[in-house]
Parts: sequence; C-alpha cells; structure tokens
Amino acid sequence: MSAASSQRILGRDPSTGRGIAVTTEGGVIKAIDFAEHGDKQWLSAGFVDLQVNGYAGHDLNGLSLDVATVRHLCQALLKVGVTTFLPTVITAAETRMVAALKTIREACAQHPDVAAMVAGIHVEGPHIAPEDGPRGAHPAADVRPPSVAEFDRWQQAAGGLVKLVTLSPHWPEAPAYIRHLVKAGVTVSLGHTSADAAQIAAAVDAGATLSTHLGNGSHAILNRRHNHLWPQLADDRLTAMFIADGHHLTSAQLKVMLRAKGVDRSLIVSDTVVLGGMSAGKYETPIGGKVELRADGFLAIDDGTGNYLAGAALPLIAAIPVLVNQVGLTLGEAIALMTVAPGRIIGGRGALAVGQPSDLMAFHWDGSVAVPSLSAVWLRGVRVV
Repeated sequence: MSAASSQRILGRDPSTGRGIAVTTEGGVIKAIDFAEHGDKQWLSAGFVDLQVNGYAGHDLNGLSLDVATVRHLCQALLKVGVTTFLPTVITAAETRMVAALKTIREACAQHPDVAAMVAGIHVEGPHIAPEDGPRGAHPAADVRPPSVAEFDRWQQAAGGLVKLVTLSPHWPEAPAYIRHLVKAGVTVSLGHTSADAAQIAAAVDAGATLSTHLGNGSHAILNRRHNHLWPQLADDRLTAMFIADGHHLTSAQLKVMLRAKGVDRSLIVSDTVVLGGMSAGKYETPIGGKVELRADGFLAIDDGTGNYLAGAALPLIAAIPVLVNQVGLTLGEAIALMTVAPGRIIGGRGALAVGQPSDLMAFHWDGSVAVPSLSAVWLRGVRVV
C-alpha cells in the first residue's frame, strides 16, 4: 500500500447534512472543516464490520483457506465500503481453527493493506449451545466446552489477534473462561445460546459485554417469559449486535430491540458468508449444504420450503434503507451504528475525527428503498475504489 499524499475530500456529513471538507495526510485525518459548496455525495468513515465469515466467494472457514483468499476478501469488502473488519472463524475441529488463525495472521504480516483492515479476529464458537436452533449452522460434532488452554493455543497461533470471542454462557466453565479472556484483553460476547437468566447474569458479572446477532441463533419457539432474549435486552452492561439485512429480523423486531438497548448500546454487523454478494441461484456449501440465494439477498436452505436462513448474504451498506425506512432511524444514526459504534469495541476505529485513520467512504443515496451507491472508498488516505 503506497503512502498517501495530502488531499481534500468534499462531501456531506450524514449526521447534519452540511457540507464538509476532510483533509488527509499520511493516512490520517488532519482537519475537518465545513464547506458551504461541498459535493452532493455523503461522506463518512468506512464501515466497521465485527462479523465477516466470508464474502464474494472468499471463505474464511473453507478447507482451502490461504493468504490469497484473505487478501481477496479484503479487496471485495472495500468495494462495499468496509474498511475495517474482524475475520470470523467459527466452530470447527481445533486443528482447523488454529490453521485459519495462523493464515489470517500471515496475511496481515505479508500485506500492509490487509493489516490496515484487520483490527483483530472474531472467534465464534466452538463453546456454544449444542442443540438445534441455538447452534445455528455450526457443526454439532465440533461443539465443546470452554477451555482456557485451547484459547491460549488460539491466541498463540493468531499472534495475539483474537480480539472477540462468542460463546454460550450455559457451560459451567463459562465464568472462569470469560474472566481469563477479559484479563487477556479480549472482548467476550454471548451468542448461540439457550442460557437462562442466572447464567447470563453470571457471564456478565464475569466480564462479558456484548450479545452476538441478538434475536438469531435461537430456538424457533421460545417460552414467552423465560428465554435468553429478555435478560440480554434488559442488562445495560451488554451492547447488542444486530443483523439488519431485512431478513434475519423483521422490522418490528429490530425496532423494538433497538429501542430496548438504545442506539448507544447497539451496533450492526453483516455476518456475511461466502455466498454474500454473489448471483442468485442454487449452491452447495460445506456449511449449510444445499442452499438457494434469492435476488433480494435471502439465503435459504434448499429444502423445498425456502423458509429457513442459511446465513447472511448482504453487506452492511444494504442495512441503510432498512434502518432508515423500516426502523425509523436518521441516516446519521444508521451510519453511526456501522462505523463509530462497532469501532469503539476495537479501540476507537470508524470515527470521522481528526487524528483518526483516513479510512473513508463516499456514497449517493436518495432516501429510497434502494441500496446506496458507493462512489469512492479510501484506505489510509489512498483511494481504493
């Protein structure tokens, strides 16, 4: 990645609608000024996505993961406005998980552009609920209890890059495991769980601070009073991650959950899989088996009904019309949930502020149901799209 020269980028601030001029130099934002005659495009920090399993045919959990796949994934994400993300390694045999962690670490070491985008690694599982429903698409044979020794092997393989771990707090080992991870500087999230209120409270007391794709990774039918959703929604110590693709949660669910948590304790993730961004059609994948990707981005298990999700296929930018038109947020609020809010979890990325990395995106959107159109993306001040 070549060094970035000084430049002045014009656009409109999504939060205020006012024209702004962002001056960048050496990969850092040097100044932000109001511009009375700015460009009509919206200008913001690039998206920060804390949960990416794959995209555009590039699979982080495939059998043939290599450095080139990681780099190609980064390039594909830039094309949809993502400038920072956490590659997500899911439940598998420990040998496969360790191999994936090593490969991501090597990709960061070999390619400065990858290192600029990868703010850490998200390990989702294998310490999740084993039963159908909460387990989601994770392979049942590889679900296992939390192990401090195993985590330490992950972190050694990753060179310290594991920054976020999702687990179910129903395991007796969970509180001690969480304390170990928090002491090691890792953020712990609760997900793929059927834990009760006491188990969730114990996990939060131990240091868990996030909920992974809340409302998904769940039984289809829940007890109306006692389930894993209410305690997580009610606990102000937990920030909730939501998938806002219009498929994983209904607009009513998402609206109510965002109201319960508040925008200050919420953020949006894509949770995209390898088929994200690809053409509509029928596919066969190692995780999920035979699936069908619809033109609207609904990825379904190909069982004849087409009713059951097989993963997420839409990038973060597709959440803008959902959040604004279906949920009722402002454009500024929607963008913040996908930039500064997730950025806080990983050390302050995703902010349009002086001194921050000049990771920016410009886009056009008329407020309709259509997905916004990206016009430019900058990584460390270098225009890459």
